[in-house]
Amino acid sequence: MTDRLYIIPYSRGARKRHYHKTDKGRVINFAVQLEVEVEGEWKPVVRYDCSHKFVHRDGYNLSGRQRKEELNLNYEEALTFADEDIDENWERYRTSFLLGGYP
Repeated sequence: MTDRLYIIPYSRGARKRHYHKTDKGRVINFAVQLEVEVEGEWKPVVRYDCSHKFVHRDGYNLSGRQRKEELNLNYEEALTFADEDIDENWERYRTSFLLGGYP
């Protein structure tokens, strides 16, 4: 089994945390999260993962409230989708989050 963890900075105060675990080339666990620094603390904005044994997306607002959305994707598809979605939309998600909304 192989574990990989990457932290990819987008700008000062915004980064992506990417984790995945594979076994014989298949993704068996993952989490991809956009984080924004607020008053010196990193806050989750949007997270894709497979905890609870199903693929889902959690969106957060500035007060820490969470919205969960189940995704009908396998782990490999979801990992790719999560990376691409956050790469393409992180600025919009950050702005919405900092204004008190959900991504």
